[in-house]
Amino acid sequence: MWCWGLESCSIKETEHQKRHEVGAGTTGRAILQEMVQNEPTSDAHALLNQLVAIRADLADEYAQPHAYPWVIGFSGGKDSTLVLQLVLEMLLELPPSQRTRHVHVLSNDTLVESPIVQAFVDETLERVRLAVKDLKLPVTVAKTQPDLDQTFWVNLLGRGYPAPSRTFRWCTDRMKIRPTTGYLQHLIAEGGKAILLLGVRRAESAARARTVARYDNGERLNNHNDVANCMVYRPIVELTTDDVWTVLMQVRPPWGGTHRKLVTLYRNAGGGECPFVVDQADTPSCGTSSSRFGCWTCTVVEKDKSLEGFIKVGNEHLEPLVDFRDMLQEYSRDRSKRMEERRNGQASAGPFTMAVRRELLGCVRELEREVGFSVITDAEIERIEAIWREDESMLTRRQAKRLLDIVQDT
Repeated sequence: MWCWGLESCSIKETEHQKRHEVGAGTTGRAILQEMVQNEPTSDAHALLNQLVAIRADLADEYAQPHAYPWVIGFSGGKDSTLVLQLVLEMLLELPPSQRTRHVHVLSNDTLVESPIVQAFVDETLERVRLAVKDLKLPVTVAKTQPDLDQTFWVNLLGRGYPAPSRTFRWCTDRMKIRPTTGYLQHLIAEGGKAILLLGVRRAESAARARTVARYDNGERLNNHNDVANCMVYRPIVELTTDDVWTVLMQVRPPWGGTHRKLVTLYRNAGGGECPFVVDQADTPSCGTSSSRFGCWTCTVVEKDKSLEGFIKVGNEHLEPLVDFRDMLQEYSRDRSKRMEERRNGQASAGPFTMAVRRELLGCVRELEREVGFSVITDAEIERIEAIWREDESMLTRRQAKRLLDIVQDT
């Protein structure tokens, strides 16, 4: 049977399955062809034809006469998972002598991701890392993180930035775009160009469809908006959500096991994921009601529905994260907790006062005791305290200058 919804589908997994079932000789295409024979509907045939065309397109692009590396933007969600699966299946069908282009699987960890989602992503990345090594595929698995000076806590507790909002969304560029862009630019510096594969689909949303149309040049590859010499490839752009789930729930991944955990993750959270972001044009989809997997600290949304969903299905120990996130939102809206000047000296609602920053750091340490795992690193705390010393010195100098100006005017 074809499975079109999450609630009615289940995937049985034997205790010891072959880790690389597809790599051992069973291709995703063969499985889907068998499914079509068992369920000979027009929808089944249409999906099979689409997948055959996507696989052919991937193989054709991979065989182009240049060595530009591929970079798969992997968020751990259903769409990027399908892109990764299709690429690895394509590589496995090629003779080893033709696997000449290197493929990078690139994930980004903001360091404040939903702990359940990040644990799943890390587990998947490790399985992929082991699989490609055993299968001798030219694949590197990498994870980027924000620089120490640009982490969430260093900016919020150190510099006193208010929690991100729709009018001051300082987080996406510092924590997502810069780390992934840096990785891409390194590859480009080495090889001249890079090709970024994204699991973007027109059917995701009306906004996504408009974005795809805006940058569609009629060719397979589009130039990246912000990263020079980076080309974007969207192999599954025409698939529907039902198409994606059908393939994932019927075809086992080349890295072993099934997609059962991914299905459960979506079912428990009831939604989507913040996408792999390397472009300012993608930032509206991070922190909206249609993309609920993401940072547990996110205050751009009114309610973190995914984290609340995880709590409802038995992860009550995460409830303090929701309470802390709500407190951050309240503090950011309370003008009494913020300085009367911005960091540049402009008169306006500024950063958190030094007293509030110290109070919030104490709350973070208490939060760690409540949830039972680390939320902030020692290195971040050292950097935060260094910024406090710099800010206190700056405030002292500003106050001295004001007093001097008053004396000179009298």
